[in-house]
Amino acid sequence: MLKLKRNPDDRRDNVEKIQRNIDNTVRNMRAAEEMLNNTSDDKMREDLIEKNERRRDALAGFRREIKDEADYRESRRGR
Repeated sequence: MLKLKRNPDDRRDNVEKIQRNIDNTVRNMRAAEEMLNNTSDDKMREDLIEKNERRRDALAGFRREIKDEADYRESRRGR
């Protein structure tokens, strides 16, 4: 049986990674909004609206993750 080594939890750059995800999501939302303004295709409009709704939900999750990471960093400072 193959044993895998466990890597220690390295959270040093999690906030930066999450922030990159936020930036990319916002950029995609803006591009979708621009496409919405420039299309008359009802199906495409519906799809873009639904995607942006999911992106809004994702952004809320990213913000919670950043808060969790900030709390974790703060808790580790005293050690």
